[in-house]
Amino acid sequence: MTPSSGDRVPSNILLLMTDQHRLDTLGCYGNRVCETPALDGLAAAGTLFTNGFTPTAICTPARATLQTGVLPYKHTLLANYERNVGYREELDDTFPPFSSLLGEAGYQLGHVGKWHVGKVKGPKDFGYDGEHYAGWGNAVQHPDYLQYLAENGYPSFAVHSPVRGTFANGEPGNLLAGILEQPVEATFEYFLAERTIQQLRRYAEDGRPFYLGCNWFGPHLPYLLPEAYYHRYDPADVELPVSIAETFANKPRVQQHYSSHWTFDSLGPDTWRELIAAYWGYVTLIDEQVGRILAVLDELGLSDDTAVFFTADHGEFTGSHRLHDKGPAMYDDIYRIPLLARIPGNPPARTEDGFATLTDLTPTFLELAGLAVPEYYQGRSLLPLVEGNRPADWPDAVVAEFHGHHFPYPQRMIRTDRYKLIVNPADGNELYDLGTDPHELQNRYEHPELAGVRRELMGRLYATLRDRGDNFYHWMTSMFEVGAKTYDTALSALDEENPHP
Repeated sequence: MTPSSGDRVPSNILLLMTDQHRLDTLGCYGNRVCETPALDGLAAAGTLFTNGFTPTAICTPARATLQTGVLPYKHTLLANYERNVGYREELDDTFPPFSSLLGEAGYQLGHVGKWHVGKVKGPKDFGYDGEHYAGWGNAVQHPDYLQYLAENGYPSFAVHSPVRGTFANGEPGNLLAGILEQPVEATFEYFLAERTIQQLRRYAEDGRPFYLGCNWFGPHLPYLLPEAYYHRYDPADVELPVSIAETFANKPRVQQHYSSHWTFDSLGPDTWRELIAAYWGYVTLIDEQVGRILAVLDELGLSDDTAVFFTADHGEFTGSHRLHDKGPAMYDDIYRIPLLARIPGNPPARTEDGFATLTDLTPTFLELAGLAVPEYYQGRSLLPLVEGNRPADWPDAVVAEFHGHHFPYPQRMIRTDRYKLIVNPADGNELYDLGTDPHELQNRYEHPELAGVRRELMGRLYATLRDRGDNFYHWMTSMFEVGAKTYDTALSALDEENPHP
């Protein structure tokens, strides 16, 4: 273990987390239509990370990384169990969750809302107080939620005016949106905020430090909202994303197949504006719940001793690149995530452009608690960045991975401020110049003027994966320009692992 800060006073930790949440839906990230005053206020009182990224744009692997502090290839929970492609479905005990370390230090531990870290094991198996709301979407049949509705006299879950496209085979497509026949107080989002507030009150009465996570299932599709939120924003005020002009020319074919799966071409531009407007309504509904929770934190006198974080497990396409949901396309739409941190005693209204990922949150939690960080953790505490003291050796690039959804489809990505390289063994590779093409429409992997950039990024990606122990690098050794020295090193290492007879 590495030394901890030692003199840090243990702090309460509140994590507010959403699912499939585009960064550009928040006012503090530049949206001028969608109203997010609670999260904008959190950013104004703390640090806004402009380069927050997920290690993988799919729920279960990303959330398992947050719990264990290691990347998906290492904890090996690689896919959502609902669309499992042969990977395992539960974490083992190789990398204990950070909750076990906090618990040993006397922390109260709470988890409210979406879990999705495996199929059977729930929050209690990881030491948390809280119900197991299983699955990818709102658990509207869970007994705890049904009891909440009954106790308050709220109507049960029901939807009208569903929005669907048409699959390539002519069948009705996935449910994308609809109007919920419930008041906002009956929604699962409001219910999760209520349960979080109840837990805050219990922890405040106890007096010991706590870690509490509130995890909403939204704004993940389908967008099922009370009418006032569904129609909160006028579709006429929606500017369709620039990348909706995607042609898939010189792009991996899987992207066009995913576009078909999400029925993009069966929906016209007016419907996409309606869907984006509904998505914004969903974001505003959740922002209101964030505001309710933060107000109670103030009411209980806990704000001065509670570090508050807001983030998402990954983003969503919502029409960008003629895609929806997420999948095997490593665009910023789904890999770049909102990340806000308000930590008492640190400067407010800071904007930090250093690269940060969910992998960095886990050691941050431990450092806040004054605990040592395990040496095998693959992230670094964000506290120096929040304090305005970014270390000189802080990474100037982010590396991400993907293993499949619906079917195996391995990918690796390296992204700097200016460029992004994606290796797709099953298809053509991708290289984007984000300076001249911020919407990632032009794949320039074969362009001769970027040959030097391609070689540099390929070598950096190769070296990073090799040093991490991500065996994807073996494929790159023989296929790409990674340099004779790294090639020879890789062969020597391989010979040591598998000596010839």
